[in-house]
Amino acid sequence: MGQSFDIITPERLRKRHWDSYRKTMATGESRYGEGALLSVPGVCKDGRQISLEFTIVPLKDQQSAMTGIVAVMRDVTTRFTEMRVLRERLAKASE
Repeated sequence: MGQSFDIITPERLRKRHWDSYRKTMATGESRYGEGALLSVPGVCKDGRQISLEFTIVPLKDQQSAMTGIVAVMRDVTTRFTEMRVLRERLAKASE
């Protein structure tokens, strides 16, 4: 909490993340709806890649100017892996 998002954002996606963040903070608008469930890759301290889902909620002052964004994130790596295995099995079974 309170640390840069860079600690979990894969390096190849950082520029896109920060460009989108700056645009959202400047305009007060995101291309995603408030509370929408988003899926992104993440990275752990040890370098392992994980799958994340998150929702964002904009924080605005009384004049509706953006003051920040709250993100609630969940590690869904296990579920994503299980779904991938099931899809592969289904594809093989229908050959």
